Amino acid sequence: MLTCVVVGFTAYVVVRNLIHIYKSSRRLSALRSEAEEYRRQIDADSTLIEQLRYDDYLEAYARERFQMQRRDEKVYIME
Repeated sequence: MLTCVVVGFTAYVVVRNLIHIYKSSRRLSALRSEAEEYRRQIDADSTLIEQLRYDDYLEAYARERFQMQRRDEKVYIME
């Protein structure tokens, strides 16, 4: 009788640990993919920051992104 209780308890602990390992591995996988997405975003932002150091690109970026214009020009937005 005691042997059955010990075996049952051991089986319960093992199954519980396996479930925990499975959940942890899924969470780890999600975190790794999230970290990779952040790395890609950092690379894109670093490239943009490097490009914005030049006045020509900065002006073009401001015109496109914020629809800015010079005082003596007219801008037509076509969507």
